[in-house]
Amino acid sequence: MTKAEQGNSDFVITHTFDAPRKLVFQSWVEPERLAQWWGPVGFELSVLALELKPGGIFHYGMRADNGYEMWGKFTYHLIEAPEKIVSILSFADREGNVVPHPVSATWPLQAHNTMTLSEEDGKTTMTLRSVPHEASELEHATFKEGHESMKQGFGATFAQLAKYLARVQ
Repeated sequence: MTKAEQGNSDFVITHTFDAPRKLVFQSWVEPERLAQWWGPVGFELSVLALELKPGGIFHYGMRADNGYEMWGKFTYHLIEAPEKIVSILSFADREGNVVPHPVSATWPLQAHNTMTLSEEDGKTTMTLRSVPHEASELEHATFKEGHESMKQGFGATFAQLAKYLARVQ
C-alpha cells in the first residue's frame, strides 16, 4: 500500500463547542477537567499520569459500572497552547505499556493524533485527525473499517465535553 493509499485511512472528526478556545484546551490538559468528560459514556476515568510536555504522557484508566476496565495512553509530541496537541494514542495496560486493542487483533497499536482548536465569535472548532502510526496494510484497512464506530465513539465523548463546558462557563 502506498503512502497515498494509506492516507485514505485518516480519520477526521470536527466538533464546534459553545466555549472559548482556552477553556476547551484546558479541558484536554487538566486532570480534574479530563475526569469529567473523557471516555465512553458510562465509564469512570482515572488519570494515572499527565505530563504535559513533549515526551510526556497522559495515562488513564476507565472503569464501567459492570467492573470492566481498560487503559490508554497519549504520548505527547507537540503542545502549542491553546491551539494544538500532537500525540501518539495507544491502548495500554495498568502500567502504561502499549497493548493491542482489547477486541481487534488487527487494529493498529498506535495512532498519530493531531488536535487543533480555532475560535471564532466565542465558539471553538476542534478538529481531530487520527492516522495509524507505523502500521501494516492490514492495520490501515482495519482502522479505515472502524471509522464509523470511531465517529460514534468520539461523537459521544465530545457530547460529554460539550455538556461539561456548558456547566463550567
